[in-house]
Amino acid sequence: MKVTVAVDSLKGSLSSLEAGQAVAEGVKRVYPDAEVCVRPVADGGEGTVEALTCGMGGELQCVSVTGPLGEAVDCRYGIVTDGDGKTAIIEMAGAAGLTLVPEALRDPLNTTTYGVGEVICDAIRKGCRRFLVGIGGSATNDGGIGMLMALGYGVLDKDGNPVSCYGRGLKDVVRITGENVVPELRECTFRIACDVTNPLCGENGCSAVYGPQKGASPETVREMDGWLARYAETAAEYCAAAGNSVGSGMRVSGGNSVGSGIHAAGGKSVESGMCAAAGNSAESSICAAAKTVRASAVYPGAGAAGGLGFAFLTFTNAALESGVKIVLEETKLADHVKDADIVVTGEGCLDGQTVMGKAPIGVAQTAKRFGKPVLGFAGCVAKGASACNDGGIDAFFPILQTAVPLAEAMDKKTAAYNMAATAEQAFRLVKTFSSIR
Repeated sequence: MKVTVAVDSLKGSLSSLEAGQAVAEGVKRVYPDAEVCVRPVADGGEGTVEALTCGMGGELQCVSVTGPLGEAVDCRYGIVTDGDGKTAIIEMAGAAGLTLVPEALRDPLNTTTYGVGEVICDAIRKGCRRFLVGIGGSATNDGGIGMLMALGYGVLDKDGNPVSCYGRGLKDVVRITGENVVPELRECTFRIACDVTNPLCGENGCSAVYGPQKGASPETVREMDGWLARYAETAAEYCAAAGNSVGSGMRVSGGNSVGSGIHAAGGKSVESGMCAAAGNSAESSICAAAKTVRASAVYPGAGAAGGLGFAFLTFTNAALESGVKIVLEETKLADHVKDADIVVTGEGCLDGQTVMGKAPIGVAQTAKRFGKPVLGFAGCVAKGASACNDGGIDAFFPILQTAVPLAEAMDKKTAAYNMAATAEQAFRLVKTFSSIR
């Protein structure tokens, strides 16, 4: 019996590896000689740093950076070294996440992504040129100007002074400069784990859709939406003025950049928030210039993390991708699934949303490429979870053994006990039917 286990974290309870190890314990009670391979998995949100760093054989780092409210916070990220150099694995929530802000203090006018830029700078100093960044769970709506300022971009007001690096600073942005950007940024590439498609502005933009949960009042939503629209125009002006700036790994021939799928526009700004590139520049700014709408304010995902998606697309060599896709590819899960007899996955709650790009369905779909049966375990199972069966999970089980208060159910020891016990019973069923056949 060979079992591959790839369970997402049970948020607030078990990490991906802890959940997987509990499943392995349950399997071993039934099949003592089984080969159980536990692989960490995540979807770009909480747990991505641990899942990718451990899954890729890297080392965890800790750096003190500016938190969302301006106070110092310790942010963990990972560094993986391989034949291609060093890769940094970052969760923006570790530096600017909503969980870092007490509920009474939540207000996107007063939060910043500055710490995200500081983490990137720390990783650059340590030799990283490739970045995998999860941008879920943000407390911010600053359009990424905090991060840009930490990277050395000048984000200036009408008098040429730096604006506030917090969300409220957006109202004063009239010019962006790139003379002091970290020089190595031009050498860096970013894979951004992003599973939302919101544009930067408008009724489906980041202010309207996510601002209220970050503490924004209706008036703040209206104001910030307008500020972000003007910020996008300012970004376009900067890129047009920088017209000869060429991004990391981009090659220019006859005015057309062919690097990383980014097409240059002969030195002209084509869309709001897009950058023109056609020549050489001493600036270390990285303008993503294009005939496409890749880095425009309306590009799907530009509104992710309060506009951080827009900042990455416009000012770095970045691509927005499915979070679980990045994790599964980078950890090479398929290599561990193809020879398995059974694949096990799961998460804190299986429901109708699980099929919309969550880790368990990514694992199940990988398993189905090789014709493997898939079992799922979850802290709870909610309405609509039957969609997971259509998504590739052949059978799923809630792990709760008896009715207990939520805090007790989420206790680490209790959750691990329940996970192991449920896995044991499921594999007893597997063994029973295997013997019948």
